Amino acid sequence: MSRRAAMQVSRLFNSTSTISQGSTFLKSTPMLGNRHRSSMASQDKAKSGADGKDDRGIVSSYWGVTPPKVRKDDGSPWPWNSFRPWETYTADTSIDVKKHHEAKTLMDKIAYGTVQALKYPTHLFFQRRHICHAMLLETVAAVPGMVGGMMLHLKSLRRFEQSGGWIKALLEEAENERMHLMTFLEVSQPKWSERALVIAVQGVFFNAYFAAYLISPKLAHRIVGYLEEEAVNSYTEFLQDLEKGLVENQPAPAIAIDYWRLPADSTLKHVVTVIRADEAHHRDLNHYASDIQCQGHELKEYPAPLGYH
Repeated sequence: MSRRAAMQVSRLFNSTSTISQGSTFLKSTPMLGNRHRSSMASQDKAKSGADGKDDRGIVSSYWGVTPPKVRKDDGSPWPWNSFRPWETYTADTSIDVKKHHEAKTLMDKIAYGTVQALKYPTHLFFQRRHICHAMLLETVAAVPGMVGGMMLHLKSLRRFEQSGGWIKALLEEAENERMHLMTFLEVSQPKWSERALVIAVQGVFFNAYFAAYLISPKLAHRIVGYLEEEAVNSYTEFLQDLEKGLVENQPAPAIAIDYWRLPADSTLKHVVTVIRADEAHHRDLNHYASDIQCQGHELKEYPAPLGYH
């Protein structure tokens, strides 16, 4: 056998050995094996879906781990993916909705003046269209908690320190405001002009609030405190028009009944009442956060009021 032929035979044996080792590796590695089986199962289910059957089983598991089936107390399936039963609560409607933080310092006056300047254009645009006004309000109100929580999260990582629970408290606020929006979307759908306004306002407000939080967190929290005061006032006007019959007091959406644990026969008036209570809690939370920092302390020194709903 020539030297060249011997080298070709040697290469052939080496490639065969490599294939054998690769096959052994695939068989002995559970993760890769599961991934292969999962992909094949997805293809099989996709084919069955093409035949007119329900193909939602394709994404029902993650690497072989099937999500638990959540049910209500009566045994019926839990219908919501946006929240779970343990995230629901009964709103504290006994909170004082008329409380107001007096603007005495220069910082407070700047914050109060900023909110008042933002209030009039929205009132002029929406007039007495309370539901549309509420939807815009919630798209803005859900921004500060997310920005504040993100900034505190990064600060905690950067300084290797705990946050006193304030990260979670602010993210809870943002999530609660988002659920207000999800509730009103069940009642009315925004027009294209209102959707465009939301995109514009959110883009401007997010960046402006982010800059404000970088410069002065206590000013940022004070602005939100006053913003929530105006939200309470807006929902109070909403309730007054519901009582006068100027707005139809329709049945409460199912998502609101489950989220706030309301009676089955609740109406829009009950929904607006619990949302107003939420806004009053957000008002107090942000004024409290600003007061802590105005007195020269950091938020982490005072435990956050978690579960304040």
